[in-house]
Amino acid sequence: MIHVAVIPNLSRNRALYYTGRLIAKLRKLGMKILMRDEFRASFPEKEILFFPDAAAMIQACDLIIALGGDGTIIHCARNAAVAGKPILGINIGRLGFIASLETNEMDCLERLNSGNYTIEDRMMLDIRVRGEEKSKTYTAFNDAVIARGTLSRILDLKVRLDDTKVCDYRADGLIIATPTGSTAYSLSAGGPIIDPQMDCILLTPICPHSLLNRPVLFGPHSKLSVQAHSDYESEIILTVDGESFLKIPDGAEVEFSKSSSTVKILKLKNNNFYEIVTDKLGERRMEP
Repeated sequence: MIHVAVIPNLSRNRALYYTGRLIAKLRKLGMKILMRDEFRASFPEKEILFFPDAAAMIQACDLIIALGGDGTIIHCARNAAVAGKPILGINIGRLGFIASLETNEMDCLERLNSGNYTIEDRMMLDIRVRGEEKSKTYTAFNDAVIARGTLSRILDLKVRLDDTKVCDYRADGLIIATPTGSTAYSLSAGGPIIDPQMDCILLTPICPHSLLNRPVLFGPHSKLSVQAHSDYESEIILTVDGESFLKIPDGAEVEFSKSSSTVKILKLKNNNFYEIVTDKLGERRMEP
């Protein structure tokens, strides 16, 4: 019997309805459903194994299904990576680049029993702020952003590759993204779209004060460091995957490298990444 951890974002519109449909579908397929205790009140009549602890639930499951937007899937993916468990995203958000299924495609779940699916290994980033009293490594699936605070002025940012100077930026900030994150904030800032199965590190400046400053792509073994400085003693903020926010000291170095951990994305359809991009951003989405 396949044990499936179901992690919904019930703040999404109609998420409760679609989660109920998913649970019914999984039960019909003979699968055991695992959920956090916090969802017990929302699904009291279902045959569900509830867990007080998310880590214990993930260890006990064979795979994870996350219902929500990309943010929900990213949050779940980092925990899944630690346990080495595959994750399947069902989109009930807006664009949903990481999700493998839309809500009208749940019949594809039958392929879980037959083994008719693929698993993609997606790279992650390790991030460390040099000079912290207690050194801590943060892990990003999508991106990390070094930027000015709400009332701050422009930043001076020095980028080094393996202790060799690469370039200096005067900008509102820098985005350091994985290929998966290339379709997120980096894309809005003018960065390229990258196949998420590639291994590379993307650096995209935010509102640079030069027409010559462009996104830069680095190899998977690169070790980048970014030093941010403000002439106005303003706040400098490091954001990881849009969730973790850390105020970093002026002049502190933040190091970025490919993580040894990967996220295993479970895919039930044969569509490739470029079909997804065309569907999400292309002409079909613009039709009334």
